[in-house]
Amino acid sequence: MGEVAAHLAHVFRFDTDAVAGRPLPEAIVTTAGMAEVNAKMLAEDGERDPAVLADRIGTLANEFDDVASRSRAAAVDWLQGVRLPPSAVACHLLEECLVHGHDIARAAGRPWPIQRHHALLAIEGGALPLIAALSPTAFVNQEAAGSFRARFDVRLRGGGRTSLVFDGGSLTLDAAGACDVDAHVSADPAALMLMFIGRQGMWKPLLGGKLAAWGRRPWKLARMLTVISPP
Repeated sequence: MGEVAAHLAHVFRFDTDAVAGRPLPEAIVTTAGMAEVNAKMLAEDGERDPAVLADRIGTLANEFDDVASRSRAAAVDWLQGVRLPPSAVACHLLEECLVHGHDIARAAGRPWPIQRHHALLAIEGGALPLIAALSPTAFVNQEAAGSFRARFDVRLRGGGRTSLVFDGGSLTLDAAGACDVDAHVSADPAALMLMFIGRQGMWKPLLGGKLAAWGRRPWKLARMLTVISPP
């Protein structure tokens, strides 16, 4: 719990710095690249007391709110020089809070309900803009991808639709819509977020009615979950 809380505090720091226009850590935004940056930050920060870190996160959250409320920038520099609207940075921070709150709650044996509109913001306002802005290879496990090719029409319950296109080692979004897709996917946003980030498999959401897949090749969804690798 201490390591996860320290990591979350670091995310608050660099997302706040991004919105404020301050310098950011050098990072390659891939799973391996971010793991390296996170390990370095944890090595430089010896604090692991959950109570102390909770107070630190509370202070940082107030600072982020203050900086974000005063921002008038249409776009800011994020990690790896990616340009994002401040809203996307805020939604990225929301996603980090939801996912790592889930991690800490599981470790503590406590419930962590994720509201649908929060998960929608994290995906539609954070993850999808990042996929669009970053390199097409950033969200893909290159070793696992091989020659995997697939197109998914993803329908977020309570939200919109998007097409995810996997082509070998790349992932892109296709605004053209749901033409010629391998599978249509209807998903509860919180369940999909936890699946994509590797916190749960697809069988529990499928059996619980929070995920449905149909079309010409719905079995490709299982393969996709081994290929996608969010930073």
